[in-house]
This record gives sequence, structure tokens and C-alpha cells, in this order.
Amino acid sequence: MNILGIETSCDETAAAIVTDRPAPRLLGQCIHAQIAEHRPYGGVVPEIAARAHLDRLDGVIRRTLDEAGLGLADLDGIAATAGPGLIGGVMVGVTTAKAVALARGLPFIAVNHLEAHALTVRLIEDVPFPYLLLLISGGHCQLLIVDGVGRYRRLGTTIDDAVGEAFDKSAKLLGLGYPGGPAVEAAARSGDAQRFDLPRPMFGKKGCDFSFSGLKTAVRLAVEALPAEDAQGRADLAASFQRAAAETLADRTARAAVLFREFCPSGRHLVVAGGVAANSAIRASLMAVAARHGLLLAVPPPRLCTDNGAMVAWAGLERLRLGLADGLDFAARPRWPLDASAPKAGFAGVKA
Repeated sequence: MNILGIETSCDETAAAIVTDRPAPRLLGQCIHAQIAEHRPYGGVVPEIAARAHLDRLDGVIRRTLDEAGLGLADLDGIAATAGPGLIGGVMVGVTTAKAVALARGLPFIAVNHLEAHALTVRLIEDVPFPYLLLLISGGHCQLLIVDGVGRYRRLGTTIDDAVGEAFDKSAKLLGLGYPGGPAVEAAARSGDAQRFDLPRPMFGKKGCDFSFSGLKTAVRLAVEALPAEDAQGRADLAASFQRAAAETLADRTARAAVLFREFCPSGRHLVVAGGVAANSAIRASLMAVAARHGLLLAVPPPRLCTDNGAMVAWAGLERLRLGLADGLDFAARPRWPLDASAPKAGFAGVKA
């Protein structure tokens, strides 16, 4: 099958076409990042994001088709992120996908943005179910067992803020600019990660939940104590924050690995997905966790960790070949948990 995927849940307007003939591969993609539109505000403005999606999505789809050397007649289905996310942007992508599906008589597949991240690794390598998933992004921080397409068991989630949000907020406090994740990682390369003794929230505690609000507060207090002209101090603080975040993620993931081994003795992989998975220090810390617990670490390449159309197209393909298409009356969702049976995470900053 050839599947077109559309991603508009936040600040990337993206489309891609993937195929499973004769093997999984990416045929073409186009991404318009809205960094310039949101940089003056230091973060994503939902109304600006939605308008930018509306202005650019048609052109992004056309360039994707051109790169793949395909026309709409060559497609077998249209997938779009239908949630969770900024609802205005999600509606732009869903409405466009429905229109193309209706006009061409093609199946429409409503994709959960989190499932798209969860399944991306299977586009690039043979990772069988079940596997342990650490999903880390600007809006989400969860540990789940992935039993199959549409089948998830949540082991832990954040009780306040996501790790990606902590990166973005810390970057803003440090004056490093937007987007925050890459800015913190770049600053940390010249910093001393031992200089600041920052907290590791939830470290060593029972369970697999996360917390990052206390770490953000500690960064704010440290910034306030630094002289304004102390550039090295800010680099040291960026490195110290990154180390604290990486060690916290490693501790929580190690606890989940023990449960995964108990629940799924045949499982062999720890998969890390989401935008924060592009951070090299975090990858290194999680590689050590996987090795200690006899698991293979699988992480998509950085270009497929951040939001993109390929992940949506691949999730759509995985669902469609199981016969899981959706009606054109499917409504976009600002909230859409992967494990509907898990207790609701109704804390501040938690999006699913």
C-alpha cells in the first residue's frame, strides 16, 4: 500500500508517503517548521499555528507527491493526525485528509499522534511486538508496553509537566531561544554538568511516574542567582539540567524495564520515541539502561523523532492493513490517551 500521512498537531505542517511494497520505506516527505512564526513569542501560539497550517498544507502535500513521483490516483489511503494536539491545527489536517479521501474514494485513517510516535520505529527496522516504549516529547512523558497496533498498557506518566516542556522552559529561562530542546543540547556541549546540583524528581521512588516541575523551579532559582553576563554559568546550568533530566528518565525507565521483563518475557526491545528522543545525552543514558536489562535499544533517526508526516503515514498503513479505517464523521480530539483503561492523568500540564 501507498499511504499519505498528514501531521498538523502542533507547529510542523508535514506530509509524507510511505509504502510496504516490497518492504517498509519512505517515498517522499515535506515538512514546514513554523519556528520563525513562533520565535517572537518564545513558544507555540495555537491560533498562529492553525493559520499557518491552513496556508501551507496544500503546498506541502503537492511537494510530497512530487518527491515521491506519485499522484493521488496512486494512493491506497489517507491518514491524518486526529489528536491529541492543538485542536485548531488538528482540524486543518483532518478536514484536508477527509476531503481528499472523499474526492478519490480512498479510506480515511484517523491516527493518534502518540501511536504514530509509538510505531515509527517499525518503519525503519524490524521491531516485533511487544516492546517497552518511552514516549518523550513537549507534551507527553509516558512509559507503555506496546502489545500491538492499538494495544497499549501504560506503566507510568508525568504527574505534572512533560520532559520536553521542561527543556523548552529551561531554555527560555537561560535565554537560549526557541525551540528549546536543541538549544539546551547545544549549550550543554560546552558546559560542566557537575557544577549545579539539581534535583531528580521521583528518582528512586516506587512506580514509573515522572515529575519535572521541581526541576524547572530549581533551574529558575539557579538562573536568578547567576550574573547576567555569566555565559559559562548558563552553559554549565544547561549541562546540569540535561544530566538531571537524562538520569531521571533512566531511573524511571529502569523500573519499567523490570515490569516489562515480568509481564512480557518474550519482549526484546526498549523503544524511545518523540522529539526529546533526538537528544544524544538522553539516548546514551537509555542505551545503558537497555543493556543492563538485556534489551535492545531502538530509536528512530532524529528527523523522525520530531513531528513529521512519515510517522502518521506509517501508523495509518499499520492500521489499514488490519482493516482499521475510520468514517468521515470521525471528530478531531484534543485529548486521546493510548491506554484508555489507565487512570486519568488530570494534572497540570498533562495532555494525555
